[in-house]
Amino acid sequence: MSSASEMQKIRIINELREFIKKLLQDPAILEQSLTIARAHYTDDGDSRQMWATIANEISDNTSVHIPEDPSEHSEADRLFLEVLKEVVNEGKALY
Repeated sequence: MSSASEMQKIRIINELREFIKKLLQDPAILEQSLTIARAHYTDDGDSRQMWATIANEISDNTSVHIPEDPSEHSEADRLFLEVLKEVVNEGKALY
């Protein structure tokens, strides 16, 4: 494995560790984020504007900052939004 690839993996792991610490320090972030995602989620779940709105509202209402522009999302941002999408989809499938 190349040194650049190893450094990229280490950066991503460190980013995710910091994000997980933030969630553990303020568990309300998870419920707030799910509430926001559910409020804005539509069946057109891949709408760029919809996810920009969700990211912006999460940033405005929690201590998590997710850039509105998806091109500026970190690996942790992308992973968090993907997991939110999965949880909302699974919740909708139950009803």
